[in-house]
Amino acid sequence: MPVKFYNTLTREKKVFVPIKKREVAFYSCGPTVYNYAHIGNLRSYVFADTLKRALLYSGYKVKHIMNLTDVDDKTIRDSKKEGKTLKEFTEFYTEEFLKDIKSLNIVGPKKFTKATDYIGEMVDITEKLIKKGLAYKSEDGSVYFNIRKFKDYGKLSHLVLENQKENAGGRIKKDEYGKDNVQDFVLWKAWDEADGDVFWETSLGKGRPGWHIECSAMSIATLGEQIDIHTGGVDLIFPHHENEIAQSEGATGKQFIKYWMHNEWLMIDQKKMAKGDKNFYTLKDITERGINPIAYRFWLLMANYRSKANFVWEALEGAETALKRLYNLYEGLEKGVGKVNKEYQQKFREFIEDDLDTPRALTVLWDVLKDEKVSNADKKATVLDFDRVLGLGFDKLKGEKKVVLPVKIKKLLLEREKARVEKDFQKSDELRVEINSLGYGVKDTPEGQKVSKI
Repeated sequence: MPVKFYNTLTREKKVFVPIKKREVAFYSCGPTVYNYAHIGNLRSYVFADTLKRALLYSGYKVKHIMNLTDVDDKTIRDSKKEGKTLKEFTEFYTEEFLKDIKSLNIVGPKKFTKATDYIGEMVDITEKLIKKGLAYKSEDGSVYFNIRKFKDYGKLSHLVLENQKENAGGRIKKDEYGKDNVQDFVLWKAWDEADGDVFWETSLGKGRPGWHIECSAMSIATLGEQIDIHTGGVDLIFPHHENEIAQSEGATGKQFIKYWMHNEWLMIDQKKMAKGDKNFYTLKDITERGINPIAYRFWLLMANYRSKANFVWEALEGAETALKRLYNLYEGLEKGVGKVNKEYQQKFREFIEDDLDTPRALTVLWDVLKDEKVSNADKKATVLDFDRVLGLGFDKLKGEKKVVLPVKIKKLLLEREKARVEKDFQKSDELRVEINSLGYGVKDTPEGQKVSKI
């Protein structure tokens, strides 16, 4: 069965044909490192990771690049608020992001690209656009892309410029804006006092790049002028990805991205989760409730990536319970690993290769574990095979030596488990401290409390 993906550009699901046979150039929009990533942001990275794993599972070679936006309006604004240099500020949040994706069992890209390492490439693209008459300098020395000069502007978001005349007569210097602001966007921002010490002296003058040019420069520098897949959340379709197309294709004269793939919003109370609205949770909020981050990954896989998902704690707790059940079924199998069951593998592959249909793929996982006709050893091999895509960490479930526990510790653990079930997290934490004081460490895992000697 051929691999099929839904392409935002064409608004249809079609057979995936990479530019180079069996090789995939893959770029993902990464985080702006000015705060902790919220779980809505993290949905994009779980999606990109699952997609990459699926491509590898289907036999493709994948070169995956993800950017880290370490200079833009927000990083400059918030680093100044905290009295830190831009580098100090963004490096802290970069490290926090890397911890988050590790907790979610996300396989890192071949390379993380920091925007501040590609200023020269951004200047080069901007100069090409000026020479081609697609960009111009304003009175203050900033450089803008002239959207009226690029005939295909709007082809990704399906905006029609003729219908936007009322709002399309000026320029936008801000990095982010809404669909009612279809105007010329900034490529290079001339320095002003708000930028402080964040600037570069270049042939374009003293200043810094706009947000949109950063991804074009980093992707072209690392993957080439034509790329197979570009991923991100639906909130990036306009203006960010629309502007990426305009400036990249304007500079090279070639189709920039063959397949645009976007995951839908994560909602909370049926509203988009966003830092600006202060209606969001971070991964820390999940772990502080004693929930394994992998349960969040599992919950995301239970929905199609192109469907909105509404986050409620009860749903996540239900997902964790189901994940624990899967882990218990797996750990109840014999130690030896047999052969992958080809019949189940074929079903699993069909769903994964049909636009990454993880909900139906998970049903195959349950089916194989419950099938009494399949040997335990073969079940184990088949689950491990599926987990190459799902990333639920079955390969990390290793039997640990049982710790002989004193009666008092056992009693405290039972009390703590009861507190967790009753969602009395304060008491749960107090009991953990008491257990620690007696020389034992306790860790909450999908299989329950794990105890070790300190």
